[in-house]
Amino acid sequence: MNRTKVMICDEQPFFRAGVARALEGRPNLEVLECDPNQDPLEAIEAVLPEIVLLGSDLTTSNGLELGRKIVRYFPNTRVIILSPDPNDTELFDVIRTAAVACLKKSTTAVELLETIDRASRGEYPINELLTTRPTIAEQVLKQFQELNEIDAGLDVVAPLTQRERQILIHVTEGHTNKQIAAALKISEQTIKNHISAILRKLNANDRAHAAVLAIRRGYIPLGREPAAG
Repeated sequence: MNRTKVMICDEQPFFRAGVARALEGRPNLEVLECDPNQDPLEAIEAVLPEIVLLGSDLTTSNGLELGRKIVRYFPNTRVIILSPDPNDTELFDVIRTAAVACLKKSTTAVELLETIDRASRGEYPINELLTTRPTIAEQVLKQFQELNEIDAGLDVVAPLTQRERQILIHVTEGHTNKQIAAALKISEQTIKNHISAILRKLNANDRAHAAVLAIRRGYIPLGREPAAG
């Protein structure tokens, strides 16, 4: 069995050990610990884990900045941020690091394992924040505007079809193309074609950008609860 390597990177040895114990019963996971004071990028390069559980409250280095470096230098490694109590400002900063999820350090083992499983499947649970936390969605949109990543105005090239709107809802919930195809009972290639059309119509750079623009334009209402997994 191919096991998913999960590296726990946090300054507190007891916290690392506790997380390791919570994960040790899963035969599909290989759990590793990393002290961020001992060059975490070098440790990651040595084993190339699929998942890094990264504490955001590091004292010797900025946890979110470290997360950004991990994503940049190791594109096949997915970062899940663990924060003592993330507010909207920190969650917005987490989205900017390109982490796939953010959980409270007090999260349950069940939620942590579910998030690891989703990240391993290529999902982005963090995208759900765009529909459940309106302030964060507005901050993300503002960042795109400040970076001149939105063409003049908010006009679309062409209206979205009902099917494209359905697919956009799945995108904001962090679902992969394969999962969307299964839910809508159409081929994965058809989903890819629809998403390409959505990006073109919205003048969006990527899926996250498309989700924010769709919310801003009223295609997807703010405050809605994500669909059950």
